Amino acid sequence: MRPEDPLKFLEEKLREIMEKGLDAVLWYMCVNLSLHPKLKRISETYLNTVFGLDGEQLMTEELCAKAWDFYSRNLMKLYFGGWIKYNLLKKNKRKEVKQKMALAVVHYNVQILRVIIQKWSMWVQIHKEKMTLAVKRLQQIFNKIYLNAVVKAWHAEAHSSLETKAYFESLANENQKGCFESNDLTVRHKTSHLPEKALLQIFCYVNLVDLARCAQVSQTWMLLTQNSSLWSDINFSSVKHKIQDQIVVNILQKWRPYVLRLNLRGCYSLHWPSFKSISECKNLQDLNLSECQGLNDESMRLISEGCRSLLYLNLSYTGITNGTLRLLSSFPNLRYLSLAHCRKFTDKGLLYLSSGRGCHRLIYLDLSGCIQISVDGFRNIANGCSGIQDLLINKMPTLTDRCIQALVEKCQQIMSVVFLDSPHLSDTAFKALAECKLVKVSIEGNNQITDLSFKLMSKCCPYIRHIHMADCPNITDASLKMISPLKHVLVLNVADCIRISDGGVRTFVQGSSGAKLRELNLTNCIFVTDASVTEIAQRCHELTYLNLRHCENVTDAGIEALGNMSSLISIDLSGTSISDMGLRSLGHHGKIKELSISECKNISDTGIQEFCKGTKYLEHCHVSYCPQLTDEAVKTMAFHCHRLTSVNVAGCPKMTDTCIQYLAAACHYLHFLDVSGCIHLTDKALKYLWKGCKQLQILKMLYCRNITKQAVWKYTAKLEKQEHNDADPPSWLGYDRDGNILTFTKKHTSEPE
Repeated sequence: MRPEDPLKFLEEKLREIMEKGLDAVLWYMCVNLSLHPKLKRISETYLNTVFGLDGEQLMTEELCAKAWDFYSRNLMKLYFGGWIKYNLLKKNKRKEVKQKMALAVVHYNVQILRVIIQKWSMWVQIHKEKMTLAVKRLQQIFNKIYLNAVVKAWHAEAHSSLETKAYFESLANENQKGCFESNDLTVRHKTSHLPEKALLQIFCYVNLVDLARCAQVSQTWMLLTQNSSLWSDINFSSVKHKIQDQIVVNILQKWRPYVLRLNLRGCYSLHWPSFKSISECKNLQDLNLSECQGLNDESMRLISEGCRSLLYLNLSYTGITNGTLRLLSSFPNLRYLSLAHCRKFTDKGLLYLSSGRGCHRLIYLDLSGCIQISVDGFRNIANGCSGIQDLLINKMPTLTDRCIQALVEKCQQIMSVVFLDSPHLSDTAFKALAECKLVKVSIEGNNQITDLSFKLMSKCCPYIRHIHMADCPNITDASLKMISPLKHVLVLNVADCIRISDGGVRTFVQGSSGAKLRELNLTNCIFVTDASVTEIAQRCHELTYLNLRHCENVTDAGIEALGNMSSLISIDLSGTSISDMGLRSLGHHGKIKELSISECKNISDTGIQEFCKGTKYLEHCHVSYCPQLTDEAVKTMAFHCHRLTSVNVAGCPKMTDTCIQYLAAACHYLHFLDVSGCIHLTDKALKYLWKGCKQLQILKMLYCRNITKQAVWKYTAKLEKQEHNDADPPSWLGYDRDGNILTFTKKHTSEPE
C-alpha cells in the first residue's frame, strides 16, 4: 500500500531508527502491518533446540561470512551460467548467419557464372557458324581454282601428248627390241626441266627399288631408266633382303651385254639360276660375291666359263674350297682377289695359283681371317703371284715372321701391307719387308713391334706415305724421332701407343713431313699435352684429320691454337679437358665437318651453341656421354648445321622428344642417330623421325624405357639397322632410370665394369 504522504512516512521511520538504533532495523519495518509475514523467528522455534544455543549465540560473524560466501557463490554461478548461455546463443547465431552468407555468396557466384557461360556459349555457337560458313566459301573458291588449274594442266598435257605420241610409240617399239641408247632420248617431259644427262647422272646414285619407282613417274623417266649406262653397274647389295633368283635372272638376261660391275654382297638367298645368269655376262669386270651363302665350287665353275674378263673378284665369307682356287686360272686378267674368311681351302689350293696360267697378274690379295694357311701356303702364293703390291692379312693370330719371309722371298713389289690383329709378328717381319719399297704399313694390336721397325722404315722406305702402328705398347718417342726425316708421310696413326709423349710428337711435326701431314691419330697417348697440340697447329698446315681422344692433358690452351687451322675438317676431342671456351675457339674458321667431344664433362649447351653458330658444314657430331647437355644444344645444332648425316647423343639423360623434333624438322640428310640412354624419349620421337628423316638408315635406342616395341616396329621397319631395348640404364652410364646422377665410392670406381 502506498502511504498518503511518502515524505512524512520516511521522516517518521528515520526518527524511529535514530531512536532505537541500527540493531532494531528490520527488513519489513517499512511495510504495512497488514502485510507483515506471519513467521516466527528461527531462534524462537528450532535453532536453539537443534544447536543448543541461546539467542545471543545464534548470529555469529563466522556464520554470517559463510552465509554470505554461499549466497555470493550461488548468485555468481547463476549469473555466470546465464552469461555463458547468452554468449553461446549469440555465437551460434553469428555462425549460422556466416554460413548463410557463404551459401549466399556461392549461390550468387554460380548465378553470375551461369549467366556468363550462357552468353559465352551463345557467342561460340555464333562464331562456329560464321567459321563454318567461311570455310565452306573458301573451300568452294579453292575447289574452283584447283579445278581450273587441273583442267588447264590436263589440256596442256593432252596437247603436248598429241605432238609426241608418234615419237613415243616408236621409242616403245625400240624398247621391246632392247635397243635403246642414250642418244635416242631427245624428248623432254614437262614433269622435269632437268636435262637428260643430269637425270641420268642422278639415276646412277639410286638403288634398284628407287630406280623402278622412277620408271613409274612418267614415260620419259621410264625411257631414261632403260638407258644402258645405268645398268653397267648393278648393285643388288643395297636391296639384299628383297632380292630373289627370279629378279636377278630377269635383270641380267635383259642387260647382260652392258653389265661391267656386279655387286651381290650379302645376297644370301641366291642359288644356281642366278649364278648361271652371271656366267652369261661376258663383259663383266668386277664381281662381288661376298657373303653369298649359296655360292659353291659348281657355281664358280659356271662363272669361270663365261666371265673371262674379270679384273676384280671378291669371294670373302663364302664356302669355296680348293676346287674354286683351281678355277681361278680361268681369269687370265684377274688383278684383285679377296679370299677373306674363307676357311675351307688349304695350302694345296693355293698351289693352283702358280700352276698353268695361274694368277700371275694379281696385284691385290686379301687373306684376312684365313687361319688355316701355313708357311707352305704363303710360299705357294709367292711362287704364283710375284707381282702382288697390296697385301691384307687381318685377324690372323697364326701369322708369323716365317710366313712373311716366305712371301717376301719372291714378292718384291709389295707396296702396301695391312696386318691388323696379328700379335705374333715382330721386327723380323719388318726386316724382311724392308726389301720392298713400302708406301703403306698398317699394324694394330702387337706388343712385339719395337722402335727397330721404325728405324728400318726410315732407312729402307723413303717414299712411305701411310704409317698405322696402333696399340703397339713398345713404341716410344724414339720411333717418331727416327721417321721425322721422311719427306712423304701423309698419315700417321700411333693410337694407344701409351709411351708416346710431347718429345716424339713435336720432333716429328718439326721434321720433313710435318707441313705435308694430312691425318694424325694420337688416341690414348696420355702423355701428350698442349705443347704438342700447339706445335701441330703451327707446323701442320695441311692437316685435315686430328684425333686426340682420351688425351687427358689436352686443355683449352691447346685447342685455342687449333682454332686457327683452316685446313682442319675432322677432329676428335673425346675424353679431353676441353670446355666451352675451347669449343668456341674451335668453331671460328667454320670448316669442320666431323666433331667428336664424347665424355667431355666440361662442355655445356653454351659451348655447342657457340661452335655451331660458327660452322655450317658440320656433317658428323658426336656428343655422347655429356650428361649436362639439354635440348638447347641439339636445337642449335639442327638449325645451324643442316648437312648433318650422323648424330650421337647417347648417354645424355636430359634429352627429350623436343630435341628429336628439332633434328627431324631441320636435318633431312640424317643417316645415323644414336639416342641410347636418353631415358625421357617416348614414341613421339620415333614419329618425328619417321616424318622428317626419310634417309635415316641406322637408329640405336638402347636403354630407352619409354619407347615401346610397338612404336619401334611401326616406325623403323624400313631402316637398314635398328637396336632397341627398354631396360634401365646400366650403372656405367652414371645415372639411374630417372636421370639422377649416381655417386660411386673410390672402391667402386677402381673396379672394372
